[in-house]
Amino acid sequence: MGMTLAEKILAKASGRDQVRPGEFITAKIDLAMCHEGLGMGVSDGFRGAGAKRVWDAGKVVCLLDHYVPAPTVKTAEMHKQIREDIRDFGIEHYYGESEGVCHQVLVEKGHVLPGRLIVGTDSHTPTYGALGAAGTGIGFSEMAYVLATGELWFRVPETIKFEIAGALSPLVMAKDVILAIAGRYGAEAAQYKSVEFTGPAVEKMSVASRMTMSNMSAEIGAKFGFVAPDETTITFLKGITEQPFTPLKADADALYEQTYSIEVTDLEPQVAIPYSVDNVKPISELEDVVINQAVVGSCTNGRLEDLQVAADILRGRVVHPAVRLLVVPASKTVYRNAMERGLLNVFLAANAIICNPSCGPCFGQHMGQLASGEVCVASINRNFKGRMGSDEARVYLASPATVAASAIEGKIVDPRKYA
Repeated sequence: MGMTLAEKILAKASGRDQVRPGEFITAKIDLAMCHEGLGMGVSDGFRGAGAKRVWDAGKVVCLLDHYVPAPTVKTAEMHKQIREDIRDFGIEHYYGESEGVCHQVLVEKGHVLPGRLIVGTDSHTPTYGALGAAGTGIGFSEMAYVLATGELWFRVPETIKFEIAGALSPLVMAKDVILAIAGRYGAEAAQYKSVEFTGPAVEKMSVASRMTMSNMSAEIGAKFGFVAPDETTITFLKGITEQPFTPLKADADALYEQTYSIEVTDLEPQVAIPYSVDNVKPISELEDVVINQAVVGSCTNGRLEDLQVAADILRGRVVHPAVRLLVVPASKTVYRNAMERGLLNVFLAANAIICNPSCGPCFGQHMGQLASGEVCVASINRNFKGRMGSDEARVYLASPATVAASAIEGKIVDPRKYA
């Protein structure tokens, strides 16, 4: 019997010909990613184990993205410690505060390749599955162990396949697809399972859109969130890296725990209602929701195509006077490309606030915080209570198109009227 993508990568990483769901294995890690987690517990565990240098200096990537620029003295001290750790541990790939959000930067810098097993101190590490890599988030103590040994144990997960059929209408985006999946199947649908997104609609998606799908697979509990590598993947990677890679695909006779088929031709924009990512409604069923803030950005939807969609809607228009629109490019590269395309001028003319590349309002600790009673519509990945400031504020999740249209009208609206 054949293997799924997760099974193939875990078999390769553990030096075995075959693995099956439910088995426990020890796997060699191809790449480890740390952000502020390095200074929030990883380095303590690493030092506490008596380690002094990471197992492979070329296989560790670190950057800062959650608290950038440092909002407090405590955070500044943490950043200082991280810089010292980078030097002491011999970590080669350190991008500091300037490059942007970890998941976007690792892809742009060519660290994410098909078939790699990648762990990171961030829950949205499954983003790397968009390029056929097995990415998953781990805790600080696990990362300390990885930095010292280059290995980690895994339970081989069952796999769920989502077959996405049809073609998306204009201004209906990948974000709407993954929100529809979360709404239909729930936040626990893929708890500690691998998911594979397949079908004609996925095949037509850009790498950026696939990253949105894989990123938010974490919101249905997934350990890994794959799109199998194809010509789109290979063309993208040839544009950013000369490293060799071998794309892997699931076998035709692979065994799946579940297969779900979803038709998206008539899918309308979707919105996740506070305070749960799987509390989703099509926009036609949403009653008038007046907003105070709108956000385009995050590791889910801060890429160039997201900013382009928002700018196309905003061009020649202005943000509603009662709304604050924050635009947060996911990386310095995205920021530069948006500037070269003239998108930043569109945002400035529309009275948007352009923020530095970072996690920004998505993390909600120092940028774009909401006051009690305020409402935000955002292209981020989570809308939990207190996610973006006050516990009494509300965050609605939607696509960049819906966010931009809503910013203009001062309430959550269907963006398709701007197509």
